[in-house]
Amino acid sequence: MTTCITGGTRRKWRQRPSRENYDAIIVGGGPAGSSGAWALRRAGLYVLVLDKSPFPRDKVCAGWITPEVIDELALDIEDYRQQHTLQAFTGFRTGLLGSAMINTHYGQTVSYGILRREFDEYLLKRSGAKSRLGEALTTLNFRHGNWLINEKFQTPLLIGAGGHFCPVARRLNPKTVDEQEIVTAQEVEVAMDAAQQTKCAVQADTPEPYFLLELDGYGWCVRKGDSLNIGLGLTENRHLGKHVSRFYEFLVGQGKVPVDMPVRFRGHAYRLACHRKQRRIVDDGVMLIGDAAGLAYSQSGEGIYTAVKSGLLAAATALDAKND
Repeated sequence: MTTCITGGTRRKWRQRPSRENYDAIIVGGGPAGSSGAWALRRAGLYVLVLDKSPFPRDKVCAGWITPEVIDELALDIEDYRQQHTLQAFTGFRTGLLGSAMINTHYGQTVSYGILRREFDEYLLKRSGAKSRLGEALTTLNFRHGNWLINEKFQTPLLIGAGGHFCPVARRLNPKTVDEQEIVTAQEVEVAMDAAQQTKCAVQADTPEPYFLLELDGYGWCVRKGDSLNIGLGLTENRHLGKHVSRFYEFLVGQGKVPVDMPVRFRGHAYRLACHRKQRRIVDDGVMLIGDAAGLAYSQSGEGIYTAVKSGLLAAATALDAKND
C-alpha cells in the first residue's frame, strides 16, 4: 500500500503487483507441455509451465509409450529405469470380450509400460522450465500483443496443453458443442502386494486389450511391474459405468484381477484426431497441443506420442516464427 499526499489530502491506493515476463507460457505439465517446454528451453527461451496439480500426481491413463516417444525425446531409458517403472512389452493378447484370445509375440520390445505420475514428473523436471504447480489458470486476457495470465504472468506466446478440458482450448473454441468421436473412459491403477501379484494371471510383458462386441470401444488389463492398470473406453458415453462393471467382473472371473485388490475407477475423456469438426488450434500468439488439440489416434486411442510430437512441433513453429 502506498500513501499519496496531494494538496493537503491523503489518498491510499494499491500498488499494481509486478508481473513475471516469459518468452512462452505453457498451460499443462503433461507430456505435451513438458515436451514443448524442453524444446523451447534448449533453444534458450525463458519458459513457464503452469499446472493446476502439484507433481507428482496421478493421471488417468493406461500408461504405455512406444519407442518413437523415446526417440523423439532422446530419453536415456537405462537412466530412467534405474528409479522408475519401465516395463518392456514384447507382445499383446487381444480378442473380442468373452471370445478366444489371440497371442501375438514380436520377439523384441515394441512398447514400454510407464506410471504417469513418474513419467510426467520426470519429463517436466528434465525440461528445465520454470514451473508453477498447484496453480490453476483463473484469468486470461490478451492485451497489446501479450497474454496476461492470473494477472501476474505475461507472455507473447501461450501454449495450451491442459488436456481435453484445457481452459486455453475453451478460449479458442467457446462454441464447440459437437461431441462426436469423444472417447470417455474409466480406469484404475493399483499397486499389488506380493500375494496379489501371484494371483494376477496377466503377464507383465503382454498387455491384454479386449474389444467390445459392438466395436465402439475396448477394455484393457496391463501389468507394469507391481502395478496393474484396468480400464475401458467408449466412443459413446451410454452406460459406461455398466460396461466397466461387467468388464471388471469378467476379469475377476478369469483370474486376471485379484479378488481382494481394492479398486476405485476414475473417469476421463479425450478427442480423437479423426473428429469431423476439428478444434481451432492456432491463433495470434497461441497454440494448442496434445489432447487440448484433440490428437489421439482413432484406431487405438493412444495419445502420448501425438502429445509429444505436437509439443515439439509447436516449439519448432514458435522458433521459426522468430517472434513474429
